[in-house]
Amino acid sequence: MLRFLHRQSTRWLFVLALAEFLLLCASLNAATWLRFGDTHELGHLPERSVLFAAMLMLGLAAMGQYQAHMRVTWFGLLARQAVGFTLGCLGLIVAYYVLPMAFMGRGVLGLALVIGFVTVTAFRAAFLRLVEVEVFKRRILVLGGGTRASQIHSRMRRRSDRRGFVVVGFVPRPGEPVNVPAELLVTPDTSLEVWAERHAIDEIVVGVDDRRGNLMMDELLECRQLGIEVTDLTTFFERESGRVQLALTYPSWLVYSGGFYASPMRRLSKRCFDLAAALLVLLLTWPLMLLTVLAIRIESGAGQPILYRQERVGVRGKTFWLIKFRSMRTDAERDGVARWASKDDDRVTRVGRFIRKVRLDELPQLWNVLKGEMSFIGPRPERPQFVADLTQKIQYYNLRHCLKPGLAGWAQLRYPYGASEDDAAEKLKYDLYYVKNNNLMFDLLILIQTVEVVLFGRGAR
Repeated sequence: MLRFLHRQSTRWLFVLALAEFLLLCASLNAATWLRFGDTHELGHLPERSVLFAAMLMLGLAAMGQYQAHMRVTWFGLLARQAVGFTLGCLGLIVAYYVLPMAFMGRGVLGLALVIGFVTVTAFRAAFLRLVEVEVFKRRILVLGGGTRASQIHSRMRRRSDRRGFVVVGFVPRPGEPVNVPAELLVTPDTSLEVWAERHAIDEIVVGVDDRRGNLMMDELLECRQLGIEVTDLTTFFERESGRVQLALTYPSWLVYSGGFYASPMRRLSKRCFDLAAALLVLLLTWPLMLLTVLAIRIESGAGQPILYRQERVGVRGKTFWLIKFRSMRTDAERDGVARWASKDDDRVTRVGRFIRKVRLDELPQLWNVLKGEMSFIGPRPERPQFVADLTQKIQYYNLRHCLKPGLAGWAQLRYPYGASEDDAAEKLKYDLYYVKNNNLMFDLLILIQTVEVVLFGRGAR
């Protein structure tokens, strides 16, 4: 078994993206040949091919086509791919305006788009079927069969949850209650390292309920020397699901696990990213902001406020005043009691309902980003009243304030609008994952995929 192919759960996504990039480059070459009968007819074809493929892949990425956990139907995938190609085509038009020498005729572009769509669709269908073949998946052995270990079986039932691995079995430990179905249990007839090598195990996940005397440290060390990965259950869940499983998390894991470190270079790169993203969005959306101001003024009348200021909790618990376009009536909280926004909230105005749906109400927060009170990407800031209550009820809730709050974030992509304590606990799992693993590329990925949230109105309320 080629273990290097199974080191990361998202390695197959890299292979998928690379293959589709090459296919899109080839599509432009094929379109040029079909149009002119000669690929030399169009100058600088390699450079044009790279630009063509890059723009289309940005569009596909913006529609979530390179997420590790895709849970949509084939029709949904095709619809997202069509929108992704449309966004990529719009990006190409802008690129041709900026770089006129890269322009190509409508005939070649149209042919390339059709060829690219068909070939990418066919390749993706074949590739995703290939990924499901067990021989290409990481083979996982779970050490333990009790409450903790059983969560792999109970919480990761979907095929998309197990796209990168297959569970060979669970090894129960003495004195541990067995909560895993009997057919999933295995009892090695020899030492753990010999059995694991015989069955081509790529990774052992340690999920025992009580570590005292149950870890088989000598045998696990032998497995490590054979090149078999040994992973803690909490780390395994974090890697495979893109969230921190709070029920499995304990303080020592948070202390000793990676992440939570922001070097001076990382802080500088994040600030530069915030400024660049905020200015770019401001440049693209200022006409929409003017139209929003006009719509609010027409509906509410002269003398009514356009903007709404609300106190929110920022980095390290410091509060700041967040700015939004007003989407509720001015008497929405006349009794002074903070309330979660609910579905079909009668406090929302007609204009407010629309601007919330398309996220236009969030645009004034660009000023908070430029001032340095917020980042472009990060956990969403909550009101002090909610934070005080949630901190008392949800363990580790304050950890989300290690970073500046964000206009967009990982939790917003992976979980719908949160309007309850249960929702806050679920979103915290994703916020902690971002806090632990944030980097420049992760921020860029979230920014691109936020386009999907805006276009489809996911999570708006």
